[in-house]
Amino acid sequence: MDILRYSISVSAVLVLAMFYPIDGYQSTGIKRLKRLEKTIDSTLVERYLKPGSFKKSDEVNLWLCEDTKSVDSLMVVDKDFQSKMHKLFPNSSGYGIAVMDISNLNNPKYAQLNENSGFQPGSVGKIAVATAFFNELRNLCPEDWSVRQRLLKNKVVKSGNWGLYDHHTIPVVNLENNKLVKRTVVFNDQFSLYEWLDHMLSVSNNGAASIVWREALLMHVFGDAYFGLTQEEADAYFNNADKSELTDIAINLVNQPLRNIGITHDEWRLGSFFTNGPDQYVGSKGGSIGTPKGLMKFMVQLEQGCVIDEVSSLEIKKLLYMTDRRIRYAYSPQLDTAAVYFKSGSLYSCDQSKSTPCGKYMGNRYNYMNSIITVEHEDGTNYMVCLMSNILSKNSAGDHMYLASAIDKTIRSINNTNHDSQAVTTDNSDDI
Repeated sequence: MDILRYSISVSAVLVLAMFYPIDGYQSTGIKRLKRLEKTIDSTLVERYLKPGSFKKSDEVNLWLCEDTKSVDSLMVVDKDFQSKMHKLFPNSSGYGIAVMDISNLNNPKYAQLNENSGFQPGSVGKIAVATAFFNELRNLCPEDWSVRQRLLKNKVVKSGNWGLYDHHTIPVVNLENNKLVKRTVVFNDQFSLYEWLDHMLSVSNNGAASIVWREALLMHVFGDAYFGLTQEEADAYFNNADKSELTDIAINLVNQPLRNIGITHDEWRLGSFFTNGPDQYVGSKGGSIGTPKGLMKFMVQLEQGCVIDEVSSLEIKKLLYMTDRRIRYAYSPQLDTAAVYFKSGSLYSCDQSKSTPCGKYMGNRYNYMNSIITVEHEDGTNYMVCLMSNILSKNSAGDHMYLASAIDKTIRSINNTNHDSQAVTTDNSDDI
């Protein structure tokens, strides 16, 4: 029997505890985590990571697993909470937001603003890719998470054209000398499935997203044969496949898991790969769009353990846990001591013929900035936010950071928690 398919008997409790974040190298093989673990007491890590980045594996939980209510019944506006949230957006044009406070699990509070407005989702769409990937992984190994995890850790795949080209760098770690090099993906790069997932979500690498999507497609097409599928066999399949048919399969594969949990076509969809390399094999279809309502539906059901299944939901949440530098919304000093599970995406464009200001994250033609986040404070204040915006000629990275501080202060005030005010600084961090 193939070693990847060999299974051991282990209790569900132990399986759920064998994850990460920083303490998860042994179970995942993600070298970035091992380097962080080895240097955890250094001043480098102290400067690089926030205090809220050091949760242990068994401290990451799903909060709504015991709540069997439908997502629609949970996302009912609380008028008082709605009023407090709306006061933070005196000029609501160009913003869309959904917020759910789950500090009191028996009485969640929900607010929304322009919740059905459609925005270009950018890199937030990588969560849909992760969902499709874990859906195909579940279909491949429906009964045993340990088999799935072993495949994630042990199967190594090559970038090829699929990872080209993206300006976002990835961390390449040499554990023998504890050296880290940050560079773009190259044609011959080979990483495990776990590491490609980590590259996609922790540093938002576009090439990694295309590769993860490609592997989900191969799982779907080859089924059990995927366990032993060689790189040569995978390349031969794509070289000979009908592009039109492959496009239909790929687009349906990444969107159907969203439909399965009640997110409609107009609430969230993904229509193209994240790099140009796949263009010779698969096309685009239907465009990409995201709404605060659609993204919040996903986040609520992730906490319920309803995205694929409970172990997949927990794994996706752990992959979103910030053990890398924080940016944009997550850069707010109000969140420094909180655990944050985060993904952001931006897309901006400048029209030089206009006299209005334009620059990085402040496009005057369009200026999309999207942030989804789950915040968990040590005092028990827990909440989820989906913030999407298209505010022209305004630094959206800084804007989201300021709004993050205001939202956090308001929610903690509502829950009568004590917290120290911290000065808000300007976001000078680079894009990921």
